[in-house]
Amino acid sequence: MHRNRLARVALGCLFLASCCGRGADGKVEVSTTSVVEAEVGKKAVITCSFSTPENVTYVNWFYMDKNDRKKIISMFRGTVHIDESEFRGRVNLTEELALAIENVVLQDAKTYVCQVGAGGAGVGENRSELHVFKAPGAPELDTDRRLTASPDIQEIAACVSRNGYPEPTIAWYKNDGLLEHNEHAGVNIRSLITKESSGLVTIRSILLAQVTKEDRKALYRCQVNYNVMGVNKTIESESFGINVHYPSENITLEIRSPTGEVKEGDNVTLFCEADGNPPPLYTFYRTGGHEVDSPGVFTGELFLEDVKKENSDVYQCQAFDSQSTEILTAEVNLYVNYIDGPNITREQTRHPLHRGDNLTLTCHAEGSKHLEFQWQKKGKVVKKGQRLTFTNLVPRDSDTYSCLVTMPGFPGLSRSKRVSVAVHSEPEMLGLKDVVYVEDGELVNLTCSVFSIPQLVIKWSTPGKKVSHSPSNHYHRNSTLSVLVTQELLDTGVNCTATNKLGTTVHHFRLETRSEEPVTTGIPPSTKKQTRESKGVIIVAVVICVLLIAVLGAVLYFLHKKGKLPCGRSGKQEITKPDAHKDKIVVEVKSDKLPEEAELLQDANGEKRSAGDQGERYIDLRN
Repeated sequence: MHRNRLARVALGCLFLASCCGRGADGKVEVSTTSVVEAEVGKKAVITCSFSTPENVTYVNWFYMDKNDRKKIISMFRGTVHIDESEFRGRVNLTEELALAIENVVLQDAKTYVCQVGAGGAGVGENRSELHVFKAPGAPELDTDRRLTASPDIQEIAACVSRNGYPEPTIAWYKNDGLLEHNEHAGVNIRSLITKESSGLVTIRSILLAQVTKEDRKALYRCQVNYNVMGVNKTIESESFGINVHYPSENITLEIRSPTGEVKEGDNVTLFCEADGNPPPLYTFYRTGGHEVDSPGVFTGELFLEDVKKENSDVYQCQAFDSQSTEILTAEVNLYVNYIDGPNITREQTRHPLHRGDNLTLTCHAEGSKHLEFQWQKKGKVVKKGQRLTFTNLVPRDSDTYSCLVTMPGFPGLSRSKRVSVAVHSEPEMLGLKDVVYVEDGELVNLTCSVFSIPQLVIKWSTPGKKVSHSPSNHYHRNSTLSVLVTQELLDTGVNCTATNKLGTTVHHFRLETRSEEPVTTGIPPSTKKQTRESKGVIIVAVVICVLLIAVLGAVLYFLHKKGKLPCGRSGKQEITKPDAHKDKIVVEVKSDKLPEEAELLQDANGEKRSAGDQGERYIDLRN
């Protein structure tokens, strides 16, 4: 029903067209596209346009089988009929009465005839060629060949393209240059064409050529060429190289790492390489023909870990080529920069060392290049150069010193040697407090810290609940006394006595109650003491001045009453001081400091002041 409805609409349109386009001679004119192209599996549409003076009666589509016509489909008075069974289910008429073929196959490539009948106007027809094509498959490469550099022709690779139509072609390229069949130039190209049962074509092309050693770097590819609707198209394969076997002609041996000069401690890699393919087997030797054990027999690598001065030598690599049966040899000189030592010598006035002695330490080392020396103590540089000299040694010089030797330009190459300096002396107390503030009945810990060489014995003047001694640490020893504070202990204090065979040192801990502890204000104690004394002097001076003024007022009043003081107009008596007899009014302020304390005070120049100078302050009221 649907197909008949389309046919009636098409006939109506054609009738109108025929009425408008009626020719003078009343003939039916039919035109078609001369050539139509369609791809296998796709849809082909063959158009048919016509003009007629009368109504169209029928339209027939035929295909030519040699010289015979075979009807495919027809339309008569609005009814469509399919006549050819091989097209059933694949052909139809469009609204414009064009022939549409679905799912095109190669066998559809024929000559088709469109015939139009219009009653008394007669019959008209025209022909169209249907060309069917199929784009070939991408090229497939077969390159697994063992090739040897030789003047003989050898098969390099094969290239296959499947299921194309019409028949495609294959071209070969080497380094983007077209290879053409030329036996004189050593190039032979063979092609094999296979027609499949589907009618499609598979083509196989084989490239044969002479192979040289230089061809190991060449890149080859094949290209499939085909034509679609008059346009040339191509499909290229991936580029590939070939594995060419050739004998070794040259060999090299070099130090791959490190890149610069070698030093002790480096990891060194020697790399041997011959230019043959496949690579030969490698063997390493040292001077004198001593073979070096190396796992790099196939890779040509010799790995030397943490090299030493003794690794310096001439190394040789030998390569045995299985193709030429020859042995190739190369060598390289490996030189390892080194530092020997250091060693330290001592020059001292006596042994063992004592306070006031002199000591010179000298660091000796040898190396492949210029060396630099420095002396360190606790990681800090104390002197540069080979010699470290002490004059007038003191116990604090006792320590461990290191001589560090380096080679400029070779980071990481260094050697060091340590030496201990021990100065024998009587024990030396370290940073102890003179006054310890406590509470009566408190359990207090007193620590005595002593530096001593040689070993010492520490004793306390009073027995305590507990005495602990820390282990000797680099000639430094601590002893801690835990003791209960009593009034007797507050009166006597505690002595720490350190004794070694060279002498004895005593430290006295004075114990005072916390009520006597000075208040911390951020001002040094001496400054606070002076400030308090100054304020006291000022207060006393002010009080005395007030008393003197009162006495002076009373005296003036008494003289005035006796009439011995003349008065001016203002009623006030002028007070004068004769030059010859000026009265001196002096206020003496006595200090409460003890004489022995006053003797310890010094002036700003470091000189001791007398007790009278320090303990008395004077205020002169003459002026």
